[in-house]
Amino acid sequence: MTVQTFIPENSITLTPAAIAHMAAEVARKDGATAVRIAVKPSGCSGFMYEMELVDAPAENDLIIQASPELTVYVDQDSLPVLQGTELDYVKQGLNAILQFRNPNATSECGCGESFSVTK
Repeated sequence: MTVQTFIPENSITLTPAAIAHMAAEVARKDGATAVRIAVKPSGCSGFMYEMELVDAPAENDLIIQASPELTVYVDQDSLPVLQGTELDYVKQGLNAILQFRNPNATSECGCGESFSVTK
């Protein structure tokens, strides 16, 4: 991973489709008030996105108010890898996915579960 100056406002953006989908998921789960996004070492390429519905931020999370209906917590340790990422909700035929468009990702594994960044 290359070291860059972190700019909180540029950490992650969400498209209107992603916001609508994620807000609906939060509303469906009892006790959930937000979505937490992190990156963890995993998979065949090095990193894996981790998302969970939560009721509170972790101690060092960055809080992003994506819309009046959606709060997103981002793990601060993941910020260098996530900076500049756009999250979109994409429908392709009968399938729909949350798609990370991460400018820091230099490659992805064949199964699409993990990615790598330049070290």
